[in-house]
Amino acid sequence: MAIQTVGIVGAGQMGSGIAHVFALAGYDVLMTDVNQASLDKAMALIDRNIERQVTRGKTTAEAKAAAMARIKTTLKLADLGPLDLIIEAATERETVKQAIFEDLAPHLKPHTILTSNTSSISITRLASRTDRPEKFMGFHFMNPVPVMQLVELIRGIATDGPTYDALLEVVVRLGKTAAPAEDFPAFIVNRILMPMINEAVYTLYEGVGSVKSIDESLKLGANHPMGPLELADFIGLDTCLAIMNVLHDGLADTKYRPCPLLTKYVEAGWLGRKTQRGFYDYRGEVPVPTR
Repeated sequence: MAIQTVGIVGAGQMGSGIAHVFALAGYDVLMTDVNQASLDKAMALIDRNIERQVTRGKTTAEAKAAAMARIKTTLKLADLGPLDLIIEAATERETVKQAIFEDLAPHLKPHTILTSNTSSISITRLASRTDRPEKFMGFHFMNPVPVMQLVELIRGIATDGPTYDALLEVVVRLGKTAAPAEDFPAFIVNRILMPMINEAVYTLYEGVGSVKSIDESLKLGANHPMGPLELADFIGLDTCLAIMNVLHDGLADTKYRPCPLLTKYVEAGWLGRKTQRGFYDYRGEVPVPTR
């Protein structure tokens, strides 16, 4: 089946980025969220980000105008039912994702493929709550979506071959690279990345280094473009904690125990860039370490 129409559930950072790349690749996109303000903010963000690509010569003004015209928004989840492909990009909480798929169920066409952009939750378990586990996959984009080249393709235990092939074709059309991953907690990227971030938080917690020295050490000593604590703030400390909990619960290994300091920051509501405070304070002109 040739996929042409795409529904995106969630207009946050990931949802808007996914809408951006699909529209530029020629897909018709319908994006939904629970409130109009989120949709308006997402459309403004997409407009700015594609304009930046125009300025840098990565696309044209004509391509931008065509892409923006391909993106529509709605407050009604049911409106996505008839589309070829639906990508759930809501909050990283399993109960939220399950509720979305259950609400979509009565409105879906027989051919519709369901996917989740989850960074860690079991695809098999999510698929089991739908009427089409064979047409369900993990479709995990990296943040920021327009910049990052990788897409993890995660089969659930019931996912069939044609569904995988259809999504692989989509990734190629988007100009990105697919990484097939098995359905185990956090898949590939976050299985490796999140314990590193968690260890950096432990290094801070135990007083081995400061925020600045830890980030500078990894940037200059391991040639990472961002330090692990800076990256955690960019991802969102609540998301980092959620993924560590999925790893800890799913694999039952103490090496995945979330650092108490990470938990404390989340309890304080210091979630990183999106709340203006995390391991850095972003309220001034220059980010200042909070520890």
